[in-house]
Amino acid sequence: MGRLHTLPPRLAVVDVRTARPAPKVSDPHYQTPKHRGWSAAVIRRAGGACQAPGCDRADTRLYADHIVELRDGGAPFALSNGQALCGSCHSTKTAQERRRRHASSSP
Repeated sequence: MGRLHTLPPRLAVVDVRTARPAPKVSDPHYQTPKHRGWSAAVIRRAGGACQAPGCDRADTRLYADHIVELRDGGAPFALSNGQALCGSCHSTKTAQERRRRHASSSP
């Protein structure tokens, strides 16, 4: 019987201590004066409190969130499509929407 030979690794090793992801590029829509006005109106309407069900955070940084995301056909400047969310609730909602979108696009 001959010796068993293995192939060398085909993937390079990355040092995760120094490897950095590409910088995030913001959609230009979010930099427009119209969007900034919409965002300010949504947050002002919330009265300084997170609008997520069950969240009681107040007097914290709020994010104007599209209830139906733009990529899912949500109205970009309708106040009825906006809610003010604290950072934690906004991150949670964004992750849930991303999972939902990924699951619906999978075969």
